[in-house]
Amino acid sequence: MAQKEKVLLAYSGGLDTSCILAWLLEQGHEVVCFLADVGQAEDFKEAERKALAVGAKKLVVEDLKKEFVEDLCFKAIQCNAIWEDRYLLGTSLARPVIARAMMRVAQQEGCTAVSHGCTGKGNDQVRFELAFYAIQPSINVIAPWRMPEFYNRFAGRNDLIEYAQKFNIPVTSTKAKPWSMDENLAHCSYEAGILEDADHTPPDDMWKLTDDPRSAPDTPADLNIVFGKGIPVALIDPKTGNKTTGSLAIFSALNEIGRVHGIGRIDIVENRYIGLKSRGCYDSPAMTILRLAHLDLEGLVLDREVRLLRDQFVTITWSRILYNGLYFSPERKFIEQSITASQDDVNGQVRVRCFKGAVSVLGRSSETSKLYDPELSSMDSIDDFAPTDTTGFIATQAIRLKAYGKAEKAAGVDLTKA
Repeated sequence: MAQKEKVLLAYSGGLDTSCILAWLLEQGHEVVCFLADVGQAEDFKEAERKALAVGAKKLVVEDLKKEFVEDLCFKAIQCNAIWEDRYLLGTSLARPVIARAMMRVAQQEGCTAVSHGCTGKGNDQVRFELAFYAIQPSINVIAPWRMPEFYNRFAGRNDLIEYAQKFNIPVTSTKAKPWSMDENLAHCSYEAGILEDADHTPPDDMWKLTDDPRSAPDTPADLNIVFGKGIPVALIDPKTGNKTTGSLAIFSALNEIGRVHGIGRIDIVENRYIGLKSRGCYDSPAMTILRLAHLDLEGLVLDREVRLLRDQFVTITWSRILYNGLYFSPERKFIEQSITASQDDVNGQVRVRCFKGAVSVLGRSSETSKLYDPELSSMDSIDDFAPTDTTGFIATQAIRLKAYGKAEKAAGVDLTKA
């Protein structure tokens, strides 16, 4: 029998963590539950009632919404973070905020161990535990889904459901609707159950953060998003002139607009850090709108070579660091200095339209950036850029390619057929 400890459990009130709470108590541990408010639709009073009813000493709820949006979501927007060209990292972004708050509470409560409900095949176990060990190297981590005495007893979700029913633990997952959800301000994710069949179409009633695009309004929603140093600082309704400011207010407003118009649904098979492929469905209204607007503004104000380096180095690397759970690492700290530097001139306004599942750009402007010169770019003007100027440029660029062409011809390669 393992040593009895005071354990802080990352608690959601859902099926897995409710059963894990009961199981930890069975093992003789004293358990304090921790629940992070990162914008999920949660009845925190009900979660507290449930945790105490099962036997937790207390439930500590931390409001992390503002911290989540400003420290992680906006940083992701600044570097256009994305995983495998589609996933906007909603779960990955929330984990560092939750983990560091959880460790603060563990230290305040005098807990010598922490526990979580992450499965042994998922990414979150890595994200949480690497964060725990970085913040407090001496912490003991209890991961039930990697412990034979737990996973042999609970072979699947139906075993957990039966266990919960036996101990009168109310949960939202049922045998008829067994997929798992994880919700925060950035997105809602859906996985497991019927979704494990990669060819099974998600049911219409699964999506929480977006309405069906097919039933979205026939009138589009136009809005102006103002950025300062790559961060959204205002949202303007062009019809009324009403301005929304403040990180949470902007993010919440975009989530609502995106929800009504069905913006931000994706259904993908992704490569997990541990080497497995998994099917995940996500709806991310605000992140989808903001990422597109930010990308578009950068086309207007960001230097070509800076953008190239950022895209090749910062975007891909920061996204991989977050996805793989390495937020509390020297490489993340290093690379974020590049993000900040790249965004100094990303100031301006982007006009976007949300309509029946799609978001499109109507225009963009900046009062501070002078990189885009409509006169210089105009086909009707030759004042500062004569057509003959390009002749030498092309000739210089062609030197290497001429040499390549000669070498290929000497080798018997006909480039007209290549």
